[in-house]
Amino acid sequence: MGRVAYTDSDVALVARMMRAEAEGEGQLGMLMVGNVIVNRLVANCLDFKDLRSIYDVIFQIQGGNYSFEAVQKGNVFYNRARGVEKKLARRVLEHWREHPSKYALWYFNPYAPCPPTWYGQPFAGQYKLHCYYEPQANTCDSVYIG
Repeated sequence: MGRVAYTDSDVALVARMMRAEAEGEGQLGMLMVGNVIVNRLVANCLDFKDLRSIYDVIFQIQGGNYSFEAVQKGNVFYNRARGVEKKLARRVLEHWREHPSKYALWYFNPYAPCPPTWYGQPFAGQYKLHCYYEPQANTCDSVYIG
């Protein structure tokens, strides 16, 4: 069993998101984005309570906008998931976790140096252009399990 229950549709959706959000950062960058998606599903805390599926995570609305820029701008729908992205998505859904996205619930490209916090959450690290942020200690223990 993987980190979360998933269907073939979930694999394709995660793969499309990974491609839309981080294709320019290569396979490792796409894996990190996928890991944040899975982390949000398992977290059940902070802004991510009651998310029950990959679909819920991808299409979550916060503050009147979709959580992910690729959904806001529609570019998640521009390209189908290719085999390579589907393979990466399955790795993330099954087991893949590495720093700096290992426990991250947020990432963004600031087009500048990464700030030390993002909405009060500590900076975990940077990969290429994306900055990753983990929840503060004792605020979301479930993301650190598994």
